[in-house]
Order: sequence, then C-alpha cells, then structure tokens
Amino acid sequence: MQNEKITVGVLALQGAFIEHEQMIKSLGANTVELRQKSDLDQKIDAVILPGGESTVQGKLLNELDMMEPLKAMIKAGKPVLATCAGLILLAEHIEEDDHLYFGTLPVTVKRNAYGRQLGSFSQNACIAGVTGGEYLMRFIRAPYIAGSTEQVEVLARDAKNHIVGVRYENQLAFAFHPELTGDTRIHESFLNMV
Repeated sequence: MQNEKITVGVLALQGAFIEHEQMIKSLGANTVELRQKSDLDQKIDAVILPGGESTVQGKLLNELDMMEPLKAMIKAGKPVLATCAGLILLAEHIEEDDHLYFGTLPVTVKRNAYGRQLGSFSQNACIAGVTGGEYLMRFIRAPYIAGSTEQVEVLARDAKNHIVGVRYENQLAFAFHPELTGDTRIHESFLNMV
C-alpha cells in the first residue's frame, strides 16, 4: 500500500498531536483528527496516541465515549503508534497507580520516571527495526517501561538500560517523542505496519 492511500487517525484531544500530523503528512499519508466519537466512523488505517497528559486524555476519552471504540480497534489489529502519554494509555499496568485506560499492551510503566519538566533531556540510541544508525530520543516528563511479558519485543533502551520502546503485535510504543525530532524513521516504520 502506498502512503498516499493510508489515512492515520490522530487522537487530538490534548498534547502533541499536530507534530505527529505534520510528520505523517510529510511522508505522503493522510491524517484525520480524532476529537469525538463520530470521527471514529471514518476510514482509518492506523491510529496515533500522542504525548501530553495521560490523565487528561483518559478522562476525555471516557467522557466523549471514545475509549471502548478505540480499544476495540486496537484489539482488532489496527496499527497504533503511542508516544509518552500514549504509552501510558496502552499499558496494562501503571506503577503506583490504579488507573487503567486501554490496557492492551502487556507492560508496566512508571509515570514521570525521569522527573518533571525540568528533567527533560535528549539521548542517542539505536532502535531495533529502525535503520540508519542512532536515533535522537527526546524525553519530556517521560515514563519508562518497568516490566513486560516475554511476548513484547524490546526496541529501545535508555543509557540506564530502562526500556523506552517496544512492539507488541500491532502496537508500537515509545516513552520519548519522535514527532519532535525531525527524524521520520519511526513514523516510516509505523506506516510500513499498515
């Protein structure tokens, strides 16, 4: 399938969704913003869950009655790319937190693992499945993955060996913000899943 035939639904309730849209469009694919339940009725080939504030996004998803339809899409195999807060939304478990959002990714995440906004940083690392050498990972109030099942493929680790990127079936999830780097390789890999 050529990129111009692909339509990616980008959750646009809060957070860094515009940057994802710009990156997807730069690769020749189409985007639609998912702001209300009726937006899910459009032809969507894949979904992006952006960074932002997971608690706010989760609350809005429930209030707008979008949580269950999106969860059903993910469970049915629709490719999904989740970054930062999106990773938290997908996780089956959140350390020291009883919230459960989609719960489709068999990992445990540690929220704000690197500290608050002032603890933001960038780091280079190789990412499995992403060719072309090291990738600049930008962490902003980021989580990391504290544990996962054996079925989850680890794609990236930070300098302290924490898991910061995984793939599980149709789900691609990262603790950092690939949409803020100008490097399209992760989004290219995502579109190749469609």
